[in-house]
Amino acid sequence: MSASMYSPAPRGRWSAPLAAGTLNARLRVPGSKSLTNRELVLAAIADAPGLVSAPLHSDDSARMIDALRALGVGVEEQPGTGGFGPDLRITPARLTGGTTVDCGQAGTVMRFIAPLAGLARGDVLLTAHETALHRPMGAMIHALRDLGVDIEDNGSWSLPFTIRGRGHIRGGRVEIDASASSQFVSGLLLAAPRFDVGLHLVHTGERLPSMPHIDMTVEALTRRGIKVSRPAPGEWMVEGGVPRSREIAIEPDLSNAAPFLAAALVAGGEVSVEGWPARSTQPGALLPELLAHLGAEVRRADGVLTVRGTGRIRGGEFDLSAAGELAPTFVGLAALADAPTAITGIGHIRLHETDRIAALAGNLRALGGEAEELEDGIRIVPAALQAGTWPAHHDHRMATTGALIGLRVPGVEIDEIGTTAKTLPEFTQLWERLLAADATGSARA
Repeated sequence: MSASMYSPAPRGRWSAPLAAGTLNARLRVPGSKSLTNRELVLAAIADAPGLVSAPLHSDDSARMIDALRALGVGVEEQPGTGGFGPDLRITPARLTGGTTVDCGQAGTVMRFIAPLAGLARGDVLLTAHETALHRPMGAMIHALRDLGVDIEDNGSWSLPFTIRGRGHIRGGRVEIDASASSQFVSGLLLAAPRFDVGLHLVHTGERLPSMPHIDMTVEALTRRGIKVSRPAPGEWMVEGGVPRSREIAIEPDLSNAAPFLAAALVAGGEVSVEGWPARSTQPGALLPELLAHLGAEVRRADGVLTVRGTGRIRGGEFDLSAAGELAPTFVGLAALADAPTAITGIGHIRLHETDRIAALAGNLRALGGEAEELEDGIRIVPAALQAGTWPAHHDHRMATTGALIGLRVPGVEIDEIGTTAKTLPEFTQLWERLLAADATGSARA
């Protein structure tokens, strides 16, 4: 993984620090994982070398870089412009197989690389960390087979499996049930321009989680000159062609900013995040509105988002179907609120790094909290929480939620803080800077 302005993420048990007083901090967070991995894929199949500036450097993005290199794509580091590590020069190449891609725990890698592997010449074995082998891949395997891709999965419909690439995919119309993950749609759309006849993709499931991520994919394709149309809800048509080379600057990861902004509600005071885009397809763009419903004062000026809180958090009902990745942070806030909270529309997060609904409920109960699993969400009744271990369950967002609760509850210990390296290796150092800010907000990161 590329070096950043911070030292490598710590590993092992970590005692979540208490907030000694109200906060007054101004922070920057690294680039968006979702945007970084989408732009890396499109740059790899573009018409000429391109640059991805201010990318995220984390476990997930490193897995994507390794995967593209394994397929023959050139990825070179250049002096960085974003303060968190080098920029990346991507040189497209004819995709080749005869290789193994280890996706680690990265859902974007397993769902985005599978279609690219079908475009390669030769066999590509896709595998993952043992804790990620359970993540859904059946819908992708089914769709690729319908498009004529030869896949050997020994009947498991899951990782590991081998894609026997023939150097091209015909494309055309295909149906997919992407209820378990919008990444199935995004993965197919990203590779679709290089299919022989493009792609007509139809989602057949009852629901489609995290639509902002699909909008992000469509916008990335359009920015590179690929025409994408939507003849009906849950239906996309991508014309065949070659994406244009571009120099793309990656926005800060707004979802990774969530626990820092939420800290203002827990401890009181204010937290500002620099580089907040005026418009974004990231699900984290919903944070200002959502945090305001919980009682925060939110303002935006000159690219800086500031959240001010009093230490009081309102309960309520929230549908996070468009932003399920924010659910762990909101569960942490709900546990410290002044009234019960129900968070719905997040059934799909049971299939992330862990069953997030079960893990969040179990962790809260272990600290003396009251949480009820719902079919499509979770209900939290605030209660006095006590010291104890907060298991990360190999999940970065579980770990950051434990840190958030630990701002107010003494003695909370995350069993493996190293899980934050998946998308934010700098987490603990940013968290320490957040809490070190003095009354003038002099601590900056």
